[in-house]
Amino acid sequence: MVTEKGLKKDKDLADKISKAVFPGLQGGPHDNQTAAIAVALREASSPSFKKYGQQVVKNAKVLASELVKYGFNLVSGGTDNHLLLIDLSNKKVNGAIAALALEVAGIVLNKNSVPNDPMPPFYPSGIRLGTPAITTRGMTEKEMVKIASWINKAIEEVRGEELPKGKEERRVFWKEFRKKVWTNNKLLGISKEVKILCKKFPVP
Repeated sequence: MVTEKGLKKDKDLADKISKAVFPGLQGGPHDNQTAAIAVALREASSPSFKKYGQQVVKNAKVLASELVKYGFNLVSGGTDNHLLLIDLSNKKVNGAIAALALEVAGIVLNKNSVPNDPMPPFYPSGIRLGTPAITTRGMTEKEMVKIASWINKAIEEVRGEELPKGKEERRVFWKEFRKKVWTNNKLLGISKEVKILCKKFPVP
């Protein structure tokens, strides 16, 4: 005896699955999301957005080339988009340490793992940064040169800082390191320069 399955057994099965997915699992419709997509698509279709996108890439390329001049190891050798991923192994500093030092200097970016990273994700060997936000503020290639210089100076301030292996040792290290960087005159000096530049390019 053959037992019927699927649509042969229940002709309404497809409708039941569809209703279980939507609105059952997905919920909605979410008018705020639909509106946001509509606004984003309209903005993306404008000539000004195309110009903005091109400037984002131009800025990223200049920032990448300037950082390479300072000896930074870009994972891809450069960039063709908005993003830069830097392996800091040759700078003798961990990505988490570098990210905190740069934050003190007024430059906010992310710690990030790199290919074949020997370090755990919480303490990765690299940093990740991009150019959309600073491009939105109106910065161009000229400012990228300055930003690369600041990044280099900030990294040099923490070069050679070693991350302890033990969990308790790391806890003590971070406590002391935070005090150290937040009182570092060179990092705080860079932060003042960053603020002066940002005042010239306010957030829209």
